[in-house]
Amino acid sequence: MFRRFSSLTAALRGLGLLIAAASLAACAGGAGAGRPTVAAMPVVTDPAPIVSGTMRPYQIRGRWYRPEEQPSYDETGLASWYGDPFHGRPTATGERFDMNALTAAHKTLPLPGLVEVTNLANGRRVVLRVNDRGPFVDARIIDLSRGAAEALDLLSRGVGEVRVRYLGRAPRLGGGQRLQTAEATAPPRPNAPTASGQTFWVEVAEYPDPGAARATASRVGARAQVQAATTGTKFRVITGPWPDAAAAEQARQASLALGFGSARLIPSG
Repeated sequence: MFRRFSSLTAALRGLGLLIAAASLAACAGGAGAGRPTVAAMPVVTDPAPIVSGTMRPYQIRGRWYRPEEQPSYDETGLASWYGDPFHGRPTATGERFDMNALTAAHKTLPLPGLVEVTNLANGRRVVLRVNDRGPFVDARIIDLSRGAAEALDLLSRGVGEVRVRYLGRAPRLGGGQRLQTAEATAPPRPNAPTASGQTFWVEVAEYPDPGAARATASRVGARAQVQAATTGTKFRVITGPWPDAAAAEQARQASLALGFGSARLIPSG
């Protein structure tokens, strides 16, 4: 009986030490404004199967993309985001796009999969469920949902430099979560007025034929115009100017909804 009592006492003492340690860790993590709050990486015990057909090579605007399993995928590049115009539409996996969920689109990773995305400007990190294909712009490596862009503080900027790391297969449902939600320094505010009076334009599309460019400009709206290259061999459709990146990003999203997948922001001034 004494041995059993001693063992129980030791176990309770150990449990108390664990609780105390956890409490101290929680206090340390929450102490001080701006200190990062870090969540545990998700563990997937029941991964969803790869959706049939999403691993086949495919062609977009004359360029081929070849999806494959990439366990060591770890890339740095630009992220963009998409929202209202695509909300409720089916993604490449057949899931409905929820612009407020933590999801993303990638050109070649398995679907559905999980990625860790880090905003290199402020250290914010999220885990996202990849369930769609895109973005089909060379300089961009991932397209974020509106919710993901908001979690990373990329919503107003429209694009930003990120690190994307493949984590593996996604669970049958969900999988997105915020990992690091606070930064040590204040995030940049790209939509604030600048001393130089910087404005933004959106390049909607580019054509070798001026007639096609003019037709697109008429379709896009009153702010659109055709700008010819100095060589006279290219004609691009631009819209603007917009007073900040947030307004320009709304215009870019509208261009995407019209089917102009290469629409991009151009700062000036």
